[in-house]
Amino acid sequence: MRKFKVVSEFEPSGDQGQAIEKLSEGFLRGDKYQTLKGVTGSGKTFTMAKIIEKVQRPTLIISHNKTLSAQLYREFKSFFPNNAVEYFVSYYDYYQPEAYVPARDLYIEKDASINKEIDIMKMRATYSLMERRDVIVIATVSCIYGLGMPELYKSMRIHLECGKTIDTHKLALELTQIQYQRNDVAMDRGNFRIRGDIIEIYPPYMEFDEAYRIELEWDEIARIKRFNVISGAITEELDETVIYPAKNFVIPQDELFAATERIQTELKDRLDELNAQKKFFEAERLKTRVTYDIEMMKEMGYCTGIENYSAPIAARKPGEPPATLLHYFPDDFLCMIDEAHVSVPQIGAMYEGDRSRKQNLVDFGFRLPSALDNRPLKFDEFSKMLNQVIYVTATPRKEEIKQSTQVVEQLIRPTGLLDPVVEVRPSEGQMEDIYREIQERIERKERCLLLTLTKKMAEDLTDYLTGLSLKVKYIHSEIDTFERVEILKSLRTGEIDILIGINLLREGIDLPEVSFIAILDADKIGFLRSTTSLVQIIGRAARNENGKVVMYADHMSDAMKEAIEETKHRREVQEAYNKAHGITPHTIKKAVQDILEHEAKDAQENAATELEILKKSANLFNKEQRNKLLKALHKEMEECADRLEYEQAAAIRDQIKEIETQFGK
Repeated sequence: MRKFKVVSEFEPSGDQGQAIEKLSEGFLRGDKYQTLKGVTGSGKTFTMAKIIEKVQRPTLIISHNKTLSAQLYREFKSFFPNNAVEYFVSYYDYYQPEAYVPARDLYIEKDASINKEIDIMKMRATYSLMERRDVIVIATVSCIYGLGMPELYKSMRIHLECGKTIDTHKLALELTQIQYQRNDVAMDRGNFRIRGDIIEIYPPYMEFDEAYRIELEWDEIARIKRFNVISGAITEELDETVIYPAKNFVIPQDELFAATERIQTELKDRLDELNAQKKFFEAERLKTRVTYDIEMMKEMGYCTGIENYSAPIAARKPGEPPATLLHYFPDDFLCMIDEAHVSVPQIGAMYEGDRSRKQNLVDFGFRLPSALDNRPLKFDEFSKMLNQVIYVTATPRKEEIKQSTQVVEQLIRPTGLLDPVVEVRPSEGQMEDIYREIQERIERKERCLLLTLTKKMAEDLTDYLTGLSLKVKYIHSEIDTFERVEILKSLRTGEIDILIGINLLREGIDLPEVSFIAILDADKIGFLRSTTSLVQIIGRAARNENGKVVMYADHMSDAMKEAIEETKHRREVQEAYNKAHGITPHTIKKAVQDILEHEAKDAQENAATELEILKKSANLFNKEQRNKLLKALHKEMEECADRLEYEQAAAIRDQIKEIETQFGK
């Protein structure tokens, strides 16, 4: 087996070494839960990589959004260039789930657009887990949603070996049964072609545009070659190979017929139930739909919305959890949950939201009750699937701390920088006080962040400070992604001195020039002023040697007290370490492009994703959310027109018209 090996010019520094040793020892002795409590800038990702190298186990790393997952994927790819680092996130660019709104008797059909590249990467992840152990999978919460059964995925693979006799027609049939399509003209992923004594198969999980060429002499396999589909160059000659299914959802023909019998039985029972309740219309609707789906499955092996029949197809009992990515991992795998204070609650929230939508479909005769079992895992089911877990976060919740056999702190930054000084000052006269602090920073050519609780206050405060001849801008959720990048750039370059926002905690904001943060209404109770949020905000000033945070409040809240005590503890540990090792902290010196080019690249990659998330989450019956979506679509349409992509612009125009016609402007 190929070993995990970190490739990096750096060695563990600060308290990274002790964190790696303690957590690795805990894993190897069988600790179920551990926590890595690492401050911002302490190199948590490097520590995670070195733990994987130490324990040598297949690893699942879960993050709470695609942007962070993509960032982790890039970093782990660079740390482990000789191992399998895979990416498993939702492959939908656009997804409108099937739903029914009883109040309006409105049925919304499922509509989705699949990102082909991400679909390929998901296939590659399951393939790697079947073939090797040196695998790291970076995933979002999509890993708890239903996937094809690993037993079937593995059992339906096709083994090819030199010297083995094969029947070409039989092989073509077998490939078709595992979801490959024959195309003798053009080669694409998931296709195969037969030309005389040469069979070429292009699995969707292959890297670098590679496919297999099987050369026959009569009916015997003479040579198996791996070749580049684009150049045609042979990259490797093999004695044998295995062809895995082109999709995760595969089922043998005989089992499919058995599944349709189970579906038919469930349909009969459900129709009796609906008729007994005098729901004759719902019963007729269900009968028509399911009967059609059964006929499609018998004839084509597939039907639209086949995932709703995943439970009877897999012969699962009612309520039994579906197979997921976690089922593809061996029993001894390691799971790391990044930003656990956000990721864990998100995982726990998935099941109820999915069920409430599907319950209406079942109640009103659109789906069989078994459709409820096409679902994400419940949190307790997810927990049972995990072997051993390391929570990774700067601000662990009480739940994670209580579960963990040990909480390992990583508080020392390689730069020697300390957590900032934190002060509490009264709200009365806060603007005069903030103005004085700002002037001091301007004289030192440093920058300031001001955090408010509302968009209106951010805008009003910007107008007020602009009236005092200060260079200031604001950021909030309605600011375009690219404009946000430009604002951050202008702050770093000194075009502006002050940035005002509501929640400046999003990933990617790295501003070493900021030495002063003012938190207004720090004593208000809520998410934006919770202990976790306050600690995260304070960390934004930890990249500058002169970092200071001032909380403006009328009284001391419990969250403020806990955040101040946590920061004080971190600062004491960091000062003691610096003193013992003769380290003098210095502000991080980073070229503006070092951060902002990366931020701009992420913005380009994720601007469309943000729109798709809005499409998925927007409640079109809510006028405010509907108008927000329409505004974003209008902007996308105009951008497409500017790029002369008129067909795409027209498609978006039609989508806008459809929303306005159905739901109103």
